[in-house]
Amino acid sequence: MDHFDPDLDGKDRNFVTALARGLEILRCFRSNEVTLTNSDFSERTGLPKATISRLTHTLCALDYLVADTRVGTYRLSGGVLQLGFAALSSMDISDRAAPEMRALREEGPNPFITVALGEQHRNDVVYLATETSSEDVSLVIRVGSRLPLYHSAIGKAILVGMSEPQRARVFAFARDEGPEFEAEAHALFDAAHSEFAERGFCSGYGSWRPDVNGIAVPVVQAQEGRVYGLNVGGPAYRVKPKQLEGIYAERLIKAAGALSIQT
Repeated sequence: MDHFDPDLDGKDRNFVTALARGLEILRCFRSNEVTLTNSDFSERTGLPKATISRLTHTLCALDYLVADTRVGTYRLSGGVLQLGFAALSSMDISDRAAPEMRALREEGPNPFITVALGEQHRNDVVYLATETSSEDVSLVIRVGSRLPLYHSAIGKAILVGMSEPQRARVFAFARDEGPEFEAEAHALFDAAHSEFAERGFCSGYGSWRPDVNGIAVPVVQAQEGRVYGLNVGGPAYRVKPKQLEGIYAERLIKAAGALSIQT
């Protein structure tokens, strides 16, 4: 995570730095991390420990963090989950996508296929809805899971579906990670854009994880200006590129088109 650096040009008078800092504290938690200390927060945000102490105290008072005073650690509380579930419940795209996703999983020939719908958040994609294979050996993904935006098929599809202003905003997050990260992000997008123009989908064969294959397409809600990614994939040794491209690509494109038309 980058050190906290809000309102880089200092020109946005409506930007509330204190609020941004509090949200940045909540973002410090990574997958499989249950507790963090004030030192952890300070290291990951670049903020002074005195500032961190005030922020964690406030977040505890608002019931977004829970403190263990015996060991000086903090964990996320049910208040954060409530916000997350409220956000998910307000996204009717997940409900509308469910039948299309279920059909992609169940009506194809490969029982190991998993289907997911995701949305961009900074340099990641967050899964909003999933249809996971029931096979014992499958790709297990859950709502709320994150994966890298630029290295995954679903992330590339989201970028391809965005408008130029939307992409410019996203690339600003890449710039925060450093010049090498930003250069790679642009290169990966350029390749994805060319692939999408030629084939109608974006692929990820071992680019996110070496044991996972997948393809994805954008779902564009023009009226709301939101772009999602819809993908199909699975374990590389069970889900081959030839089958994804020859059988599932056409179905995936049709499903995304149906969802986009309804917006």
